[in-house]
Amino acid sequence: MVNLGTRGAYDQGYPSGVSSEQTPTTEETTGPRPRRLTYAALLAALEGLALVVGGVWILVLGLTGHPDDRQQAVTGGITLVVLALLPLFAARGLLALRSWSRGPAVITQLMALPVAYNLLQADSMAIPGGIALAVVAVASLVLLVNPETTRALGIRGPGNSGDLQK
Repeated sequence: MVNLGTRGAYDQGYPSGVSSEQTPTTEETTGPRPRRLTYAALLAALEGLALVVGGVWILVLGLTGHPDDRQQAVTGGITLVVLALLPLFAARGLLALRSWSRGPAVITQLMALPVAYNLLQADSMAIPGGIALAVVAVASLVLLVNPETTRALGIRGPGNSGDLQK
């Protein structure tokens, strides 16, 4: 006879029956990483590295050069370096097939589009940078919303709850 105790069938683990063990995400359980997902992660990492380089460059120029406003230059450089964390963490998560990583990666691309537009409106050397940023952002978005990428990350759309165990 089964002793159901005070919590019934959920006598082990949490009261709701949820296990405290993490689900392993090895290649045997998730399958190989699609090439599109790898490319999206590489593009996100490229954007993150570009932000780090730009931030460090502005920071160094702000500290060693003669900017109009040293405090503004230093703040701008630090801000770019901190902003670089979002696409870098997203790239790491995408490479590790973590479903949470697609959100920050998409947000990064959506934030890059207005920046690219502003760079394209400039009458300067910023136009090629705007073109490159727009191409990378659009390509990344296409790769991130691809059904193969979505499946590899384990993201199910509305109404696709999958096989629920009863």
